[in-house]
Amino acid sequence: MRATTDEEVALLAELVAIPSLSGNESAAVAHVERWCRSNGLPARVDRTGVFVELRGRTPGPTLALASHLDVVPAGDGWARAPFDARIEDGFLYGRGAGDAKASVTSMLLAARDTAVAGGPACGRLVVLLTLGEESRNPSMPEALEHAGPIDAAVIGEPTGLDIAVAQRGLVIAELRASGEQRHAGHAPRCGAQGAIETLAADILKLGGLFASRSHPVLGRTSATPTMLSGGISRNVTPPEAMATLDVRTTPDWTHDEVVSELRSALRSEVRVVSDRLVPCRTPEGSRLLACARAIRPASHTYASPTCSDWVFLRHADAIKCGPGNSELSHRPDECVSLQQLIEARGFYTALAREYLA
Repeated sequence: MRATTDEEVALLAELVAIPSLSGNESAAVAHVERWCRSNGLPARVDRTGVFVELRGRTPGPTLALASHLDVVPAGDGWARAPFDARIEDGFLYGRGAGDAKASVTSMLLAARDTAVAGGPACGRLVVLLTLGEESRNPSMPEALEHAGPIDAAVIGEPTGLDIAVAQRGLVIAELRASGEQRHAGHAPRCGAQGAIETLAADILKLGGLFASRSHPVLGRTSATPTMLSGGISRNVTPPEAMATLDVRTTPDWTHDEVVSELRSALRSEVRVVSDRLVPCRTPEGSRLLACARAIRPASHTYASPTCSDWVFLRHADAIKCGPGNSELSHRPDECVSLQQLIEARGFYTALAREYLA
């Protein structure tokens, strides 16, 4: 079935117009359920999101098309209303347009196209549209408990329809430095070490950490300070200062090793906030990747710096691929190319046909 721009734009615009912030996705779930039923797709809805299953005529493997319905808050700086789904010069603008409602739209239409063509030749095609991916409480792990065995998966995230064959993991750590609280005017004379100086010295060490190992696909593990706090008054040396670190990891460093390296190199106390998002990589000899390359030979393969629900599907034969530009995610005036939206629908449809042949 040939893709039609009107169908894709209509569904994507409807989804973008629903401000489905993490934890408040019920309206988006209800809309997807209605759309599935009106288009002849069997949809199961529960607290994890929406599950669609198409069974083949004979037994075989299961291919999952997996993405998420939640979005981050709009924030400031928009030149357009963030939930109006405005179309300009071949792009659809709005929060979640690329991350990841374009993937959701293309996956749903690919499932419908597969159903119209008679379903998969063998095995199962499932669509998993989950919740809370942008939060600390993603529903994907629970959704997978009820989905049955998954042999292969495409994680729908904005990749420009290039194919991510690896993605970095994530450790979020908090640095807490201690110092002497004194009148700032006396600090030079008494040589008091302030917490801010201690924290600053530790931050300057971050660039040299993890340099001893470099992964052939993902490169070096990196640690980036993303939040700072400290001080109780403008004329008092601070007794405490804190920084949050975003550590993007590779398989060269286990998360335990990352934390150990931080604690041995830095004077600040290191507290782990989250370390569950481990690195992922498409397995050697991946049949799914071979099918994807045959369908889109012009697509590049690369290592993704961003995390996703892939971490929960890392034991399957998996890739990350979807319409949109990842660098526009979470920014004002987020948008997605309508041409990529159309191409994604065809790609997912063809991939299901080939993998479940």
